[in-house]
Amino acid sequence: MKKIFILLASAFLYTAASAQTTWTVDKAHSNVKFTVTHLLVNDVDGTFKGYDGTITATKPDFSDAKVAFTVQTATVSTDNDMRDKHLSGPDFFDVAKYPTLSFTSTGITKTSDKHYKLVGNLTLAGVSKPATFDLWYRGTITNPMSKADDAGFQITGTIKRTDFNFGSKFGPAMLSDEVTIKANGEFAKAK
Repeated sequence: MKKIFILLASAFLYTAASAQTTWTVDKAHSNVKFTVTHLLVNDVDGTFKGYDGTITATKPDFSDAKVAFTVQTATVSTDNDMRDKHLSGPDFFDVAKYPTLSFTSTGITKTSDKHYKLVGNLTLAGVSKPATFDLWYRGTITNPMSKADDAGFQITGTIKRTDFNFGSKFGPAMLSDEVTIKANGEFAKAK
């Protein structure tokens, strides 16, 4: 009887210790941005206004985190209506055909305290390719307003447009092949 009790207690403690926690993006305190170089001399920034994201982890330092992010491509904004309309069309995002772009992580490796390499699959304009981003876990705090735990993250990295056949009519003299991505996210712990 004592052995059964010990086994049950061990199973319960293992399950509790390895319980997966889900964190959901707080859109009021987050953003998704990109930068591309125009005509080799000027950086143009853009944002997406519509997105969803979750992070799941069993460890408090997020060293086993899994990240999933979806962006609504029709929400692209560069503060220029004509350019935004062009970006939404078939030359670039083709939002009628590809309403979302997404990233799903497949692995995470700690590089230093609170810094990680995040590997996964990025899908853009119907093309899925492996992508690697830097993830900075900025910490966790109890939100004084909601009384819930909030965690902060920053994801940065560079992708090549040509890997995704994105904007292929425009060579690197017009638009850089490299596109820098930066996402700042505040995530609320699910209750």
